Amino acid sequence: MDRVLQLMIQGWYYSIPLLTFSVFSVACCIERVLFWWKITHRQEEVVQQALSQYRRNPRAAQYLLEQNADLPIARIFLAGLELNEASPEDFKLALETALAAEVPLLKRFNTVFDTVITVAPFLGLLGTVTGIIQILSSIQLGDIGGTDTQGVGRGIAEALYSTAFGLIVAIPTLLISNVFRSLYLRQLSKIQEYGGMLELLHRQRQEMQAQQLSQYSYTQSSPSGSSTLPPYSSLEPS
Repeated sequence: MDRVLQLMIQGWYYSIPLLTFSVFSVACCIERVLFWWKITHRQEEVVQQALSQYRRNPRAAQYLLEQNADLPIARIFLAGLELNEASPEDFKLALETALAAEVPLLKRFNTVFDTVITVAPFLGLLGTVTGIIQILSSIQLGDIGGTDTQGVGRGIAEALYSTAFGLIVAIPTLLISNVFRSLYLRQLSKIQEYGGMLELLHRQRQEMQAQQLSQYSYTQSSPSGSSTLPPYSSLEPS
């Protein structure tokens, strides 16, 4: 261990950046794990309750989503529900705009992971090159007995340790980054699926309200008829 620490101190020009990258990777990984844990454990229940309540009372669904506004899917739904009497086209546009605004949050730190994955092996390679230079500078051609064997050993150790250190930082970061990328793609697919379901319910509600408005207008124009149109009509059959 002391030997490794000594080599890292001697190779500070690659070991310090690699240590910095490893700390950043761990910190970003912890943040992403907490973020995706929250989504995977709460989103499904919130969405199902919101869609169910929207069939009966959109205001109740909106209140539920406001209580869970820390979820990206809730903020996307609210962008559409907060529009008053929006047409299906405007409703869809609001959802798509909100989704575009949430994408950077879902892909957060991907650039950091990609940078670490790309740069860490090159920093390890830098240590390898400097180690080889040290080896060559310790070898005296034509005078084997005068060769600095201790310098050769240090050069070989530096070359091998720096390569291993760079790979130790890059490989786990690559695996973790792929996991987060797969979660992002899965989440994007779910948002599009749930958004489509909400658009369908909104379109059905608009059509039902248009029919009731037409019936209301007809009864109002009839001499003996009178009716009132409820502000929200349930989509569930009575």
